[in-house]
Amino acid sequence: MTQIVKISDDALARAGGADKLAAAFEAKGCEVHRTSSWGMQWLEPLVEIDGKGFGPATLDDVDAILAGTSDKAIGVIEEHPFIAGQTRLTFARAGKTRPLSLEDYAAHGGWSGLKRARQIGPEKIVEEVTESGLRGRGGAGFPTGIKWKTVLGAPGPQKYIVCNADEGDSGTFADRMAMEGDPFALIEGMAIAGEAVGADQGYVYLRSEYPDAIRKMNAALKLCADIIAPFKCEVRVGAGAYVCGEETSLLNSLEGKRGEVRAKPPLPALEGFMGRPTVVNNVLSLAAVPHILMEGGAKQYAERGMGRSKGTMPVQLAGNIKHGGLYEVPFGITLDELVNKVGGGTASGRPIKAVQVGGPLGAYIHPDQFDIPFDYEAYAAADALIGHAGITVFDDTADMGEMARFAMEFCAAESCGKCTPCRIGSVRGQEIIDRIRTGGRKRDELELAPQMHNAKKNEGRSVEEEIGLLTDLCETMKFGSLCALGGFTPYPVMSALKHWPGDFVNNPEAVEKALDAAE
Repeated sequence: MTQIVKISDDALARAGGADKLAAAFEAKGCEVHRTSSWGMQWLEPLVEIDGKGFGPATLDDVDAILAGTSDKAIGVIEEHPFIAGQTRLTFARAGKTRPLSLEDYAAHGGWSGLKRARQIGPEKIVEEVTESGLRGRGGAGFPTGIKWKTVLGAPGPQKYIVCNADEGDSGTFADRMAMEGDPFALIEGMAIAGEAVGADQGYVYLRSEYPDAIRKMNAALKLCADIIAPFKCEVRVGAGAYVCGEETSLLNSLEGKRGEVRAKPPLPALEGFMGRPTVVNNVLSLAAVPHILMEGGAKQYAERGMGRSKGTMPVQLAGNIKHGGLYEVPFGITLDELVNKVGGGTASGRPIKAVQVGGPLGAYIHPDQFDIPFDYEAYAAADALIGHAGITVFDDTADMGEMARFAMEFCAAESCGKCTPCRIGSVRGQEIIDRIRTGGRKRDELELAPQMHNAKKNEGRSVEEEIGLLTDLCETMKFGSLCALGGFTPYPVMSALKHWPGDFVNNPEAVEKALDAAE
């Protein structure tokens, strides 16, 4: 009997040599199935035979794996602590199905949500999505049911469903994994959204940096066109602008215009793509919908999580972490559990200094705060963001003053330029941080060395005064920017300044005094 070997064709696995590995097993007479990824990325390429895993596998491991003598064996994959500890709803098929197999998708519950949605009708669909408590998984956390209800009630002969697949945050990869590994789930979620609001056309705005996802989504849409009809959907590829992850910038880009933020109101739900009522949801939001629309799915989803944060969140563990990967879990878990227990601490073996949650605009969280539950409101109360649930870990060698500067630098590079607080504030922010860190001298006059941390008075303002100015600037950006790019940049800056003042100056007490005065 021919040995069946399963190897992921996820982009990360392929980058690690999965294609050559698959060819090597085929050369040995094995039948190779290219499946989605289990999400244990530190073990990719992961080879699965009879439910047991071997990884990270190389070409030199092929013979030993087939002989059953490999030291890369991890046991039964579904029993591995990283997998067994999860509650997989959105990623229920991860590692189990071939991404472009309609047969595999149907065999694992695919299309049952769409079938039921067509039976119960728009009002009931919206009711169940609302009942589930599903909130936008792209960062804002806005209730999905309310957005759909608004579009359903909006007048107009044409409505649209737009999927925001412009996953640009550092340390995030769940959207990519969903599209590469389970594209039919996203398409089914979009088709259900179309049924709910009366839209027959959908668009997936997909970032150009994801060629594998683009290929998979286009192929999947061709394969299931008859199943989702009369709903139609197509992929539109972005041009690499981070700001197009913001929904109104995305809509401008989708229309062929410059990707810049629109003032709201009007809301996209009323005047979105081409001025028509439009549902704009993230990949993970839409991919969660098929499960919710299954019989009893809404109630089951709502029973998980905590407070107003219902259901599960696919958390992405990245950065300097031993066990990086995708971990889907109900809201309420702590950072300590995620980073230290699930993630195994740092890959370097050094102490954790900081964790950034929510991409490059998320706050830096100190280990003393690792007891905060993973919940939208709990994070907001701590001046932090969950965002897209990307967690990036830094060990004690990280320079948090430099990381704070990078936040302003990133904002300046990616700003669409429409609003002054973001466009100008980010540049002034870099300059202020440089003056704080160099004792008033220009950045290009010094090398980044310990002497930069001298807390000398500059020619104009003292360090305390510069910190007060930076605090005022961050407040202006936070409340005066048109979108989250400028509005959230203060989070990493102020959190770094608050928790690691010694990385800015050699007199941390001066920073603490200035921050107290600013409050």
